[in-house]
Amino acid sequence: MRPLIFCLALLLAATGARAQPVLNIYNWADYIDPYAIERFQRETGIRIRYDVYDTLETLEGKLSAGRSGYDIVVPTSEPAFNRLVRAGALRPLDMARLPNASNLDPALMARVASVDPGNRHGVIYLWGTVGLGMNAARIREVAPDAPMDSLQLLLNPEHARRIARCGIAVMDSAIDVLPTVLRHVGADPNSTAQADLDNAQRALLAIRPYLRSIPSPPAIIDALAAGEICLAFSYSGDVIQAGARAREARRSHEVTYVMPREGAQLWFDMVAIPADAPNPDAAHAFINFLLQPDVMAGVTRQVRYPNAVPASRVLLPTEIQNDPSVFPDAQALAQSFIAGTPAQAGERARARLWSRFKAGR
Repeated sequence: MRPLIFCLALLLAATGARAQPVLNIYNWADYIDPYAIERFQRETGIRIRYDVYDTLETLEGKLSAGRSGYDIVVPTSEPAFNRLVRAGALRPLDMARLPNASNLDPALMARVASVDPGNRHGVIYLWGTVGLGMNAARIREVAPDAPMDSLQLLLNPEHARRIARCGIAVMDSAIDVLPTVLRHVGADPNSTAQADLDNAQRALLAIRPYLRSIPSPPAIIDALAAGEICLAFSYSGDVIQAGARAREARRSHEVTYVMPREGAQLWFDMVAIPADAPNPDAAHAFINFLLQPDVMAGVTRQVRYPNAVPASRVLLPTEIQNDPSVFPDAQALAQSFIAGTPAQAGERARARLWSRFKAGR
């Protein structure tokens, strides 16, 4: 009887393992509250497999190939989410399963409805701006007359030459850098006209000799926190995270984020379900869980990006609620812009420009 009992135990264990649903999440690195993952698993019995990426190109490549195996993805509204919606790569949401979607800010959701009519394929997870991360005290030592709240701090070659002594980095993301540079040279942020791209390329190549690196966005967090660089062009929340890490490590320098006075690029990261998701039921359950005010407050507290659930703000520490680098005021938002998604030929032209910039020629 013992072999029979042993085999039965193995069969029951295998059946139990198969019966436990698994939710496969693909998200940016350092972009979730670990407690939210733990709580969701505890409350639902759904096990989470969590993978991370550091570029939109990586995410799009996975989904474009099909059969990614993921149930939840977090593409940025422009251009990744836009392209995935148009390609039919995302599953329409069943709003009947998402009662907590009523917690979302309708004004913010309206801003992404232009790429997803009716908000059928995604809800806002977090949002933010692209701007300047800095060790202001160190910059003032090497360039005391440089404007600390302007893109000139980075894109004026004379300022960049002096600031290079303490280190400058520009994140490796053409999607998030080129629109701002185009606007800086007087062009439409969405332009793919060759003359505008040439002007943007000249502006970038003029500062290229003074850049210490063009790293992935997560690497900028570590470099700013460690004091390896004093100026970066990066995502708002990444810079704020770097500042928090510097304080936790009791570094002697302070890292701050500045939205350029000329206006910053505004972006939205969307929670979406791939069209071929293996477990869409668990995906809907997770999205509905996320949209609870206390859950989103925990995410914002952890990663320092604003969310789109207004009721969560009062649950945050006062210093985060009142931090304009986390929650920009109405004037700063009015000056911000949202970049669009160029046509394929324009994307290729921009990719060539970015390759030349990285190579320094």
